[in-house]
Amino acid sequence: MSAQSPAAVVRPTDPDPAAPQPPHVPRPLSRSNLVQTLAAGYVPLLVATLVVFLPLLWMLLSSFKQPGEIVTTDLKILPQSLNLENYATAMTTVPFAQFFANSLIVTSVGSTIKVVLAILTAYALVFVRFPYKNVIFVLILVALMVPAQVSILPNYILIAGMGGKNTLWGIILPGLGTAFGTFLLRQHFLTLPQSILEAAEIDDAGHWRRLWQIIVPVSLPSVATVALVTVVSEWNDYIWPLIITDRPETMTLPVGLTLLQNSEGNGAGWGILMAGAVLVIVPILLVFAALQRYIVAGLTQGSVTG
Repeated sequence: MSAQSPAAVVRPTDPDPAAPQPPHVPRPLSRSNLVQTLAAGYVPLLVATLVVFLPLLWMLLSSFKQPGEIVTTDLKILPQSLNLENYATAMTTVPFAQFFANSLIVTSVGSTIKVVLAILTAYALVFVRFPYKNVIFVLILVALMVPAQVSILPNYILIAGMGGKNTLWGIILPGLGTAFGTFLLRQHFLTLPQSILEAAEIDDAGHWRRLWQIIVPVSLPSVATVALVTVVSEWNDYIWPLIITDRPETMTLPVGLTLLQNSEGNGAGWGILMAGAVLVIVPILLVFAALQRYIVAGLTQGSVTG
């Protein structure tokens, strides 16, 4: 009977000292990982949140305070009672309903036209062939970098010469161009696959049909982001409506707050002014709550390339 050879025993080899070692990954609950997470993540986020939130909280609390609770050497954070007199006074001292209607008209009309123009311009810059297209895009970028205050005097001379002073269209007209919306939508349109447009060309679809039936439906997050930014800027615009209007009949809400500030003296109007500011912010917060889920998706759509 012949002896059988023993089976080969596989032994682990020693690691090669010259081989590159994998990076050391700290445990999730280790002290170093917790310190890094707090220092680089939660602490800056908390500080930024407090910087934005605390003034709004102070404004909301002050809107319920009496004058003696605001103008005093004894700091009082919470109001003694939820007094709604400041809100009633803010809505009756000045034509608040007229201010609200003016802001609603200016914001809805102005933002709608600006978003439509941004969509059309971005589509033309991406999908339409015409000379000097890149030059036009560079000019749009230049307009994006120029402060809006630079054009206030030329716009005032132009609009006043056209008879637009103390009119709603005089408030809307100078700001119809939106470089930010055009830039954001163009960057997103560049990421769209060419296959959907080729299928539209096979179906003999023109530019108008391609835009509203194909491009816009697949770009709703980016369009919603542009719409939200435009609505917020139109609603909160202060400098231009203050310059072009001096009658309460055509003032918007931010400008109308200046009348609340001058309604009473000796610090008695601060609570009323805070109440008016809260009433101005509430509609924007509702719009933001309705569209906030599109913000991150819309801002990141244009940053992803094939």
